[in-house]
Amino acid sequence: MKLAAIDLDGTLLNSKNQISEENVSAIKKAEERGIQVVIATGRAHFDVQKIFTGTGLNPWIIAANGATIHHPDGTLFHSVPIDREEADGIMAWLEENDFYYEVFSSHFIYTPQRGRELLQIEMDRISSSNPEVSIQELQQAASKQYSQSGFSFIESFTDIPGEAEIYNILAFSFDEEKRKTGWNEFKEREGLTIVTSANHNFELEHEKASKGLALTKLAKRLSIPLSETAAIGDSMNDESMIRTAGKGYAMGNARIEIKDISDTIFGTNDEHGVAEMLNSL
Repeated sequence: MKLAAIDLDGTLLNSKNQISEENVSAIKKAEERGIQVVIATGRAHFDVQKIFTGTGLNPWIIAANGATIHHPDGTLFHSVPIDREEADGIMAWLEENDFYYEVFSSHFIYTPQRGRELLQIEMDRISSSNPEVSIQELQQAASKQYSQSGFSFIESFTDIPGEAEIYNILAFSFDEEKRKTGWNEFKEREGLTIVTSANHNFELEHEKASKGLALTKLAKRLSIPLSETAAIGDSMNDESMIRTAGKGYAMGNARIEIKDISDTIFGTNDEHGVAEMLNSL
C-alpha cells in the first residue's frame, strides 16, 4: 500500500478527542516506509491543523467530508463549495426549524449565537420526558461539537460574508424526529450530498464532494493507483472512501453498516485501531 486515508473522530481520535502516542508513532513509521498518510474528515482543515500541532505530523487533509483538499503546507489544492443561493436556502430552513447548525468555510465555522441555547432546551426536554436517557452522554456529545477550533458566532446566516465559500453545513439535534424531518427535507435535493457522521447530526455538501471522490482526486495527484490505497473509518460519511479504496477497513467501534463493507475490522479508537491497521500494512 502506498496511501492510507484515515478518518478523525471515532477513528484516529480516542474518546478523549486525542491522538494517542501509539497512533502518532505508527503514522511516522508508515511514512518512513513510504506510505502517504492522509486525514479524511468532516471537520474543517484549520481545526485539523490545530489538532496535529505538536505531533510533528503534517499530512494531506481531506476536510469537510471531501469538499476541500489541502496540501501538507496548508495551501488549498482542491475545493467544491455549495452554490451560495442553495446554501442560503438550507440555512434559512434550519433557522426556521430551530436547528443548531455549523457552516464550514475557508477560515471560520459559522454558527448562530442562540444555537447552543437551542441544544440546551432540547436536553432539558429530553431529561423531563425520558428520565432513562443519559443526559451526561448528551452533554458530552454537545461538548465534543463545541470543542472545534475556528468558531465565528452570528445572529443569522445573513451575517455570513457574501464572498465566503461554503463547503459543508452540519445540522445537529438531540430530537430524533426533528433530525428525520431535516433528513427527509434534503435527501432528494438535487445537487447535494447528505451524510451522517455521528448519532445526532446530518451534513450537507455539494453532490461532487465526498471522501471517496476526494481520495480518487488526491491519489491521481500523487500518481498512486487506487488499488494501492487503504481507508479506515467508523461512520457513514466514511462509506464512500472505504468503498473507493483498494482496501477498506473498519474500526472496532464502527457502525455495523461500515463493518459490513470492510475487508478487516481493527481495534476501537481507544485501542489504537489505526496503529494496528498501519502496522499491518
